[in-house]
Amino acid sequence: MAKLYFYYASMNAGKSTNLLQADFNYRERGMETMRWTAAIDTRDAAPIASRIGLIADAHLFTATTDLWEVVSGSHADRPLACVLVDEAQFLTPAQVWQCARIADEANIPVLCYGLRTDFRGALFPGSAVLLGVADSLIELKAVCHCGRKATMNLRLGDGGDPVQQGEQTQIGGNERYVALCRRHFAEALALYRGGAAVTN
Repeated sequence: MAKLYFYYASMNAGKSTNLLQADFNYRERGMETMRWTAAIDTRDAAPIASRIGLIADAHLFTATTDLWEVVSGSHADRPLACVLVDEAQFLTPAQVWQCARIADEANIPVLCYGLRTDFRGALFPGSAVLLGVADSLIELKAVCHCGRKATMNLRLGDGGDPVQQGEQTQIGGNERYVALCRRHFAEALALYRGGAAVTN
């Protein structure tokens, strides 16, 4: 029986690198895969690009994409061994359930890679459902500047100062986000010194 996997981490943990390595392993053995990523992320020339230089083409999903319909249709033409989804935090709850259906009814493993929480420490809607329904949860490790595991994503403003308010989604890389441990995230936002509460 195929499974739905959620590989989650803060930024800079190697999620895209891990996805591309898994994809390579399938393809090296002559197996077909289907790669997906969020259409909203247009930072790189290739849809999936890791910070260490690995890149790959991918299908792009928006909030209206029916993953079940596209994947099952493709699977009928050429059997798929695996579906891999980058930037999975941008999946809608309905799309997460479509991924579960792909695993359950089409018997295709679905490997989702994404952030667990946003710059305020709040769950992304897609990540929340993945945490609830995925068969396997795997945390990938990023490192804070102090050496502890980084689990939080601090957003920086144009001047490099920490930001606590704004839209949940703002695309950016190292110039916009810093991966930190919980302690240094809270200290940067003064949460341990009577700062504003983190709210949605």
